Amino acid sequence: MRLPPAVTVHGLEHVRIAVATGRPVTLLSAPGAGRFAGASWWQALLEAGQGGAAGTLDLLDCGAAPAHALEAMRIGLRGIVLQRTAPGWERVAAIAVETGVRLLSDRPSSLDLAVRGAERRLAAWVADEPDDRPVGLG
Repeated sequence: MRLPPAVTVHGLEHVRIAVATGRPVTLLSAPGAGRFAGASWWQALLEAGQGGAAGTLDLLDCGAAPAHALEAMRIGLRGIVLQRTAPGWERVAAIAVETGVRLLSDRPSSLDLAVRGAERRLAAWVADEPDDRPVGLG
């Protein structure tokens, strides 16, 4: 299984814009957002912005912070980015496999909606073929 095109979102408006394309999309948090904003923030943002959008995958980037990745799994998030150099990465990866969480060690390439002009490029971005990264341990 491949990742739908990834879009980096920074808030509710970005989530709504990405989901409004009607195409499968991977909602990707800002780099390290799991550390500075937290898993509960990401979960609330997704719930408020997706409205049950089909084909949407979400990934919280926890940088090199395994405790934040574990918290994300504990509250039920299903997709996490955690740098392979993070302490205890192997243990986090084993828990992810046991619980069915998608864990990537690298951020997929993405269109960052905070970048000027990105919104104009969004339709073409999500119309492209899915990223060739497998959904799962990366």
